[in-house]
Amino acid sequence: MATLFIADLHLCTEEPAITAGFLRFLAGDARQADALYILGDLFEAWIGDDDPVPLHREIAAAIKSLVDAGVPCYFIHGNRDFLLGKRFARESGMILLAEEKVLDLYGRRVLILHGDTLCTDDTGYLAFRAKVHQPWLQKLFLALPLFVRQRIAAKMRANSKAANSTKSLEIMDVNPQAVVNAMERHRVQWLIHGHTHRPAVHQLTANDEPACRVVLGAWHSEGSMVKVTPEGVELIHFPFS
Repeated sequence: MATLFIADLHLCTEEPAITAGFLRFLAGDARQADALYILGDLFEAWIGDDDPVPLHREIAAAIKSLVDAGVPCYFIHGNRDFLLGKRFARESGMILLAEEKVLDLYGRRVLILHGDTLCTDDTGYLAFRAKVHQPWLQKLFLALPLFVRQRIAAKMRANSKAANSTKSLEIMDVNPQAVVNAMERHRVQWLIHGHTHRPAVHQLTANDEPACRVVLGAWHSEGSMVKVTPEGVELIHFPFS
């Protein structure tokens, strides 16, 4: 019995090794799981379910194969793929979740989320996030021709990279009080998230009791997952091959 969590793969055509590692994971470790949760940024960028990139079809088919094998797959949007929609979800068999979700796993209540909303010190990013998450703006963007969306997305990624280069690592990490607030709001002692690319297990206090925050690593040169079993919660790194 095990439930697996991954995040921040940032899949793209330019990084075939990461794609190969993910496909191997889906055909291997994931097949033994009770469920797989993807906590955002599965893709480096997402400009609409109608984007005909072959990689998207390949990944959808691989996830669907996992689901068809009896392992349900759930997805929380990240800051890179927040436009991933119902069409891709149907194609892949994934179930889309709200940005915050509490799970009951083997007697533990666990809060899961992507993690960007916990970075409350990065006020510039949160203002941008609030803007691009407006339904009317998303609808307008998705109605644009594909080549226009591609240009806009490329410019936005360039602007984001430039902005992040001037920010301190502390600003782009989670705010400790925001973490406690989220855990107390949901009455949980366990939190799993990604986004910051700083894999670690943090001990803290929430709800006046010992608590734990587990951060997933990004799939840069190796895979990263959190494995929750009746016996415990483990952060695991593994090679792509």
